[in-house]
Amino acid sequence: MSETAFYAKRILPPLVALQLGMIGLGLLITKVLDDVWPFTVEDGLNRYFAAHRTGPLDAVTEFFSLVGSTPVIIGVTAIAAFVLLRTLHSWREPLFLCAAVSAQAIVFFFTTLVIDRQRPRVSHLDNSPPTSSFPSGHTSAAFALYAGLALILAGLVRHTWAKWLCWLLVLVPVAVATSRLYRGMHHPSDVTASFVNGALCITIMAWAILSPAARTVSWSPRRERSAHRQRPA
Repeated sequence: MSETAFYAKRILPPLVALQLGMIGLGLLITKVLDDVWPFTVEDGLNRYFAAHRTGPLDAVTEFFSLVGSTPVIIGVTAIAAFVLLRTLHSWREPLFLCAAVSAQAIVFFFTTLVIDRQRPRVSHLDNSPPTSSFPSGHTSAAFALYAGLALILAGLVRHTWAKWLCWLLVLVPVAVATSRLYRGMHHPSDVTASFVNGALCITIMAWAILSPAARTVSWSPRRERSAHRQRPA
């Protein structure tokens, strides 16, 4: 089995299952449980935030909403992957990080094609992209990036206090999710589902790329391309 086939076998089946699961969850929330508690009252949190907006909070949430935006996520992921590659001299950690962020984006995109959910009925402080409110792309992207980075860094340090310090990065996607709720862009169940999406993408990619079994496979993009060119026609 080639290296590409090895990783495809470990990634594609669980990723497809996650995709179907996210679509199923979205349909369940929007079509079946939309008139069932707690979904009947969840937008009370959006209304609470809208009623208690202030200038300083508007500025803070605008910043964290920007942190979860696509251009920033792509830029930070690229920089982090480059630094990891240059520091660790290994493809696995940067590949894992890029794969986790990319996977959540794929799941998010195809979920929004199926789920058509309107945004909360409060004033919106950000421009609404032409996608469904379910799930929150900002939240899942931020979680995949910063929780994935925390997982890598926590594995590189020895002291317990240093590991906990690394995991403080998870507060970034929490701030992004709270900001999206505050700014009226998502329902609470949207951001909750996004945490699930991001966490499972990290789990899938960690198992496929960083697990001991995966580490027994020696892979590099250069070697894979060279082997492909040498295969007989």
